Amino acid sequence: MSVIRMCEVAGFSRAGYYRFLDPAKPAAEDMDLRDEIQKIALEWPSYGSRRIQKELKARGWVVNRKRLQRLMREDRLLCAVKPKFVVTTDSAHGRKVYRNLAASLILTGMNQLWVADITYIRLEEEFVFLAVILDAYSKRVIGWHLDDGLDDSLTLTALRMALQERTVRTGLVHHSDRGGQYASGDYTDLLQDNGIDISMSRKANPWDNAGCESFMKTLKQEEVYRTEYRNMVHARAAIGEFLEKVYNEKRLHAALDYRSPVQFERTLVRRMEPEAARVSA
Repeated sequence: MSVIRMCEVAGFSRAGYYRFLDPAKPAAEDMDLRDEIQKIALEWPSYGSRRIQKELKARGWVVNRKRLQRLMREDRLLCAVKPKFVVTTDSAHGRKVYRNLAASLILTGMNQLWVADITYIRLEEEFVFLAVILDAYSKRVIGWHLDDGLDDSLTLTALRMALQERTVRTGLVHHSDRGGQYASGDYTDLLQDNGIDISMSRKANPWDNAGCESFMKTLKQEEVYRTEYRNMVHARAAIGEFLEKVYNEKRLHAALDYRSPVQFERTLVRRMEPEAARVSA
């Protein structure tokens, strides 16, 4: 078959075929634009290409909508605006928005409040997404997952890791923003099946999840901005090393009396052991 005939059968253009044979690295301008698109998509997960185009214009970017859609498609961001993932306060969206339970909690120990969030990470030629879950009391990362899409599997994998790492006790609250990945039926069902209460930030109020926002800032400043990731494999290995070996085990936190999360948790366990012995006696 000729190239023209193969392209007709496959349903794509000859130009696309030749680009596939000789892929060019994205231009620096494209990467800067995609960087801005990522920020908007995470800040406003229900925005489609039209709204993102308007927001880009307000931030000084002039971009053709067809080009914008192509970039969003390449970065797998178009899925974020499909009905399956849309979460707003509009009662027609079909998904439940939970009230903020975290604001009234007074934490006295681990596994009382888990906080979750998503951020994007720029690689050399693409963007990937990181979902994390922290124990709000000890600041320890207990679940995380890095992937190239914003679909539900991103947050579900992080949650399953947290459930394997921790013992769930009555009264545990899981807090997140109102993003579609956290309001999905699979995610909320998994929380409820494990007896975990669901809490979400108020609309357009990032301060409600300040603990996770602060962690993301630390991650970006101390790891992401200091590393040039070659690809997904490199990023997953480097970020995993930082989360589990550096942040959890070595990084000192002023809020933890200048101990790492792991050191702080060990101190808590040692304090609890004499109390448990007295109760059993």
